[in-house]
Amino acid sequence: MFTLYSHGSPNGHKITIALEELQLPYEVHQTNVFAGEGQTSEFLSVNPNGKIPVIKDTETGQIITESNAILLYLANKAGKLMPTEPTEYWRGIELLFFQASTIGPMFGQRAHFTIMASETVPYAMKRYVEEGERLYKLLDEFLMGREYFLNDYSIVDIAHFGWLFTAVHMGFSFDKYPNLKAWYDRVGARPAVQKGVTIPSGLPTLPPRKDLVAQPV
Repeated sequence: MFTLYSHGSPNGHKITIALEELQLPYEVHQTNVFAGEGQTSEFLSVNPNGKIPVIKDTETGQIITESNAILLYLANKAGKLMPTEPTEYWRGIELLFFQASTIGPMFGQRAHFTIMASETVPYAMKRYVEEGERLYKLLDEFLMGREYFLNDYSIVDIAHFGWLFTAVHMGFSFDKYPNLKAWYDRVGARPAVQKGVTIPSGLPTLPPRKDLVAQPV
């Protein structure tokens, strides 16, 4: 059994998707970090960084933070969704690091400056929108001639799907990248994925996106 602290967010949905795919038993403690619940003394005792998701393996007492570390822990626990062949395994590790260090932060900054920020900063908007397009193109190239990022469906797909699903929710289309779009539709059709993105809640309603074209640059 796992205890999951999470909220409706790209990183949170990664974990609920994986738990559903792996059919591991879990209970959810909804933790709305946007409302300050990540800063309570109770939650900080679980994760001093004050961020979700967090899991506790009630069998061992192990607490894991950082979404891709959690994905690796769950895959290892179940013996599924991560290849064992060395070349594919290390390609999977590489892509998990890439998602955590590049896709998440760059898509997050794009969302911040085009949706969340109270101040309009045209330079930042242009920078991160263009970087998002560059990364779409790169992901499309990674998927050329293949159905998934590795030889089979894995936690690498789950890690990326969390952020691509959020990008669609925010109105950042990647329809012109056929490999990426086909992969997104393929992964999004999986029952565990469709359920996972609703637990413990869907993505929040967001303010209107700022129009980059209308801003002086």
